[in-house]
Amino acid sequence: MKQGLLLRGALFGAAIASLTLGSCKKDKEPSIDEPQNDTRWITLTAALKQTNDGDGNGGTLAYAISHDQAINPAFELDIFPVGKGLKLESPRTSRVQASADGKYLYDIQYTGADGGIFQKFRVDGQGKYVREGNEVNAAIILGTSPRWVKSAEGVGVGVSIANETLYTGTFPAVTFGSIKSTAAVASLNLDNPSILNTASFEVPFTAQQLAQGYSIGRIDVPIINQAKNKVYIGCNISKINPIGTPTQNATSGVVSWPSDAANIAGTVTIVLDYPTLKNPKLIWSTQSKYGNNGYRTMVQHIGDDGHVYQATGVNTTGCPHILRIDKNTNDYDNTYLFDLSQALNVTGAGIKAWRYLGNNKGFVMYDINKAGGYLALIDLNTKTATKIPTEYEARLNFDQHQSIAVQGDFVYVPLTPVSEAGNVFVYNWKTGVLTKGAKLANGTGHRFIGAY
Repeated sequence: MKQGLLLRGALFGAAIASLTLGSCKKDKEPSIDEPQNDTRWITLTAALKQTNDGDGNGGTLAYAISHDQAINPAFELDIFPVGKGLKLESPRTSRVQASADGKYLYDIQYTGADGGIFQKFRVDGQGKYVREGNEVNAAIILGTSPRWVKSAEGVGVGVSIANETLYTGTFPAVTFGSIKSTAAVASLNLDNPSILNTASFEVPFTAQQLAQGYSIGRIDVPIINQAKNKVYIGCNISKINPIGTPTQNATSGVVSWPSDAANIAGTVTIVLDYPTLKNPKLIWSTQSKYGNNGYRTMVQHIGDDGHVYQATGVNTTGCPHILRIDKNTNDYDNTYLFDLSQALNVTGAGIKAWRYLGNNKGFVMYDINKAGGYLALIDLNTKTATKIPTEYEARLNFDQHQSIAVQGDFVYVPLTPVSEAGNVFVYNWKTGVLTKGAKLANGTGHRFIGAY
């Protein structure tokens, strides 16, 4: 059997075997300076333009404000041009995470010379971010463009995947064999920055599924369950038509088969034992068939009932589903489906980002037919939704939105159309009161993409 070109991913083997658990680029002594007060800072992040307006490829700025500043419409914040806030070193949009109390930011640089480097920052307010602990080199396991999230308080999990197409013959007389998907996973200690554990494994499709053309194009948003004994990893499931007419890229020579996405059997999650990261298993939903890997935001959350609620179809028009993984079986509860379009009585809603709040309520950022940016409060028990209107909604784009901040009864979301000024909106999810707060200046091609 002839092997096609390795499409993407990181090399493993000896590199993983020789990795020391505390592998780091360099050490930085923790600062002994402590914050001067107990303010709960809310970090706002903005994505900078590189070439095209809104592309987010120019890097990320961070700046911290207080609750009183956030709800004050007379407070004005201008972090442009670059220099007032923290400029994260990633040349593209950083995958920023934060501790629950907002006191620390975590970042793994995405692409560039330092791609795969983990950094931790203490949040001292405004533009004051103090680097703490080691810079950890996760690129050895995950490559220089890893996807990662805070999977539980104090623990991060990063992931990457590589695909290899196997076939026999010489183009155009080729016969499809399978697509081998190989995943890499690393868990990180966020409190004392270091690598806790690593794993590499072939995604365990059945022989029949491989012959049918299944593979996984992207994995992301790993979450550790309530019992702290499993990790659920979201997947962008793919399927080709193995009896379709293959094509060959004239430059790379890669042979590929046409997509057969319409016949995907269901949404897929990889389940691993934790903390060992062993015994990979696939679970399949019959309620949805779209990717649950998110894009720039966490789409899996643990409810008060201990079950994991998982959004699908982030980059698919009209797929506003939230699924449930049962805490007792570590498998999908295929009797459960929340459909945002149905709950709002609209057509084509798509969940772009969401956050679990408590009492089985959630805060959702969505679009309609891939246009606009809208907010809603949802009830996962009653499967109902209430739209939260803003004057910017028709001009917003949530494709790159990364984080929704929640503190007590309040939800914090910065809303800025690309290149336009906006505001921090603060929503009391228990009373339903929305406050149009701090004014946010903007720069050409930029937009705010998160709150922590």
